[in-house]
Amino acid sequence: MPLYGVVAQEARGHVVTAVLIAMVAMLFTAISYGRMARVYPSAGSAYAYIAGEFGPLPGSLTGWAVLMDYVLNPLICIIWCSSAIANFIPGVPVPVWKIFFALLFTALNLRGVESSAATNKWLAIAMGAVVAYLLFCFTRFVLLNGPHTWDAFGKPFYDPSTFSVRAISVGTSIAALTYIGFDSISTLSEEAIHPHRDILLATVFTCLLTGVLAAVEVYAAQLVWPDFRSFPNLETAYVYVAGRAGGPVAFGILNATLLIATIGSGAAAMLGAARLLYGMGRSGALPRTFAHISPHTNIPNWNVIICGAVALIGALTVSYQLGAELLNFGAFLAFLGVNASAFHHYWLKGRDRSWSQGLPPILGGAICFYIWLSLRPQAKVVGFTWMAIGLAYYFVRRFSRAASSSPSTGQY
Repeated sequence: MPLYGVVAQEARGHVVTAVLIAMVAMLFTAISYGRMARVYPSAGSAYAYIAGEFGPLPGSLTGWAVLMDYVLNPLICIIWCSSAIANFIPGVPVPVWKIFFALLFTALNLRGVESSAATNKWLAIAMGAVVAYLLFCFTRFVLLNGPHTWDAFGKPFYDPSTFSVRAISVGTSIAALTYIGFDSISTLSEEAIHPHRDILLATVFTCLLTGVLAAVEVYAAQLVWPDFRSFPNLETAYVYVAGRAGGPVAFGILNATLLIATIGSGAAAMLGAARLLYGMGRSGALPRTFAHISPHTNIPNWNVIICGAVALIGALTVSYQLGAELLNFGAFLAFLGVNASAFHHYWLKGRDRSWSQGLPPILGGAICFYIWLSLRPQAKVVGFTWMAIGLAYYFVRRFSRAASSSPSTGQY
């Protein structure tokens, strides 16, 4: 829902098509994640899979790309929360709200405030009820106001007046953010009852369920508000669609629900970024400064403050769309690597050369690569700059370690 307006603009109204194309790529990639979880059951990450198959340099670059994703996630949450709360309190400038939410996310994490499993369960139930209510409102609106022609019902999938392969490709590169997070299932191999079967099935079914629900949501929204050029605000476009179908009540309920959900997501993402920096500092991948832990809260508080500052600076300088594309830049590099790892392990190194071993990672990798290429030039420039910094840091660290470990041969 938060992505709806931006994707509608870039894909020229073909949001449901973009969501479904992204789902195909994610389904094949989910198969590769599930298969690689069998090979590296205790690690469960793109970094572990790629490093295990191709060596430390590709693995380190993957970890660097994933680090960018973790840092960017709270950034785009701050931007969206600021637009959402402005719908309730429009008199306050949006930059002020960005500062407020950056401080809020940072303060929540410094105090060690985390939601429990029970809280998350009830939030999920409440949000599911809101989605059901909105779909009821959308259905009622369409029955009363139209469209009532088969041509209009098909336009969300294909509208000849606005169709463009390039536009849908760019829209798909953003819509793929809908699925980000499914790969975390691969980290649960040690907890699964039957990991060889269940991790693969859980990952695939998560992508499938996410895609089907998202497609239904955006399809209904496109029927209610067909003109993608007329949204009052792109970042909260779905909220305005809800308002057209269900009036001020639906508008307020959805805006509040998404605001609460995004606050929780943003705060959790910031803590995840801080913990990732801590892990990289502890392992030596980053300077030891990042391995600091607060003795009172057992939280990497310095990292939380760093992540909060980076998120605030980013929220004040980049758009929601660019932040989402940058997040997908790193994510799709990781997805490409996982598909390549699955192909390398099961088809090139394995004895089974059947199409079932080779075709899924090839198709998943090809579609992911195409979606990655469809990112706008701005995202690629910033993304490649980030990767170049990571590559330089890798070699500097490697050469400094080699120099410190080699015996001195000089004379005084």
